[in-house]
Amino acid sequence: MSNSYGDWFREQRLAAGLTQQQLADTAVMTRSHIAHIEAGRRIPSREDARRLDNALNTGNVLSSFLPDSDVAVADYFGSALLLEQQATMIREFGLSFVPGVLQTERYARAVLSTSFPPVSEEECDRLVVTRLERAKVLDHPVQPVVWALLDEAVLRRTVGGPDVMAEQIMHIVGLVEKRRVRAYVLPFGLGVHTLMQGMLTLMRFEDQPPVAYSEGIQAGKVHDSPAMVDRLEGAYDVALGDAMPLKESLALMRSTAKDYGYRD
Repeated sequence: MSNSYGDWFREQRLAAGLTQQQLADTAVMTRSHIAHIEAGRRIPSREDARRLDNALNTGNVLSSFLPDSDVAVADYFGSALLLEQQATMIREFGLSFVPGVLQTERYARAVLSTSFPPVSEEECDRLVVTRLERAKVLDHPVQPVVWALLDEAVLRRTVGGPDVMAEQIMHIVGLVEKRRVRAYVLPFGLGVHTLMQGMLTLMRFEDQPPVAYSEGIQAGKVHDSPAMVDRLEGAYDVALGDAMPLKESLALMRSTAKDYGYRD
């Protein structure tokens, strides 16, 4: 993003006579998040921008003039999308559907067509294009490192029909076989586990602290508090330890794809 926004934001903070920490305390944010916005490395969410406007008495300027984007995503995902493109390691957890960066076009369209309120066919097309653009991070042969932890429900819940599911599962299998992605399954037999409350993405960077992104129904949040990120990474590590090993996970995915009608 252009840093004119971050530069203007920094000028307003300095004019108010506030340090980054003082502004962070007033706006209920972390100092590191303030620093990243000023440096142009992150875009504040609309909620964060409103809090910053209130703390700096800038009316609704920061909220109204967030950097424009012609990328179609849910409002709450905008900040996470930028981070995803910068990450050197991405660890995904899918509770009920395949994480976006691993979705095929037909699977993505089936997921996005269930939006409420309903979206037009044109808007659905835009959303699908954005989701497929996200997957281009996998075009590089090495970075980012990507791990996917999938609840077995992701494989068993039919999205878009058996043919779509077979194609989607084998897409993941192909990425694993090419050693581009590591994928693990949390089997139904495990019962409850540490990540059952929603989806989770953990991201690490070359020159920034790690962040996490959690998402539920019509809501998502980027977490950059070190304590919270540590907790979420710990929950992910525990769940990963309970998952099936890579080889067994791959065998289950292949078997499930065949149940959906896939033939070698």
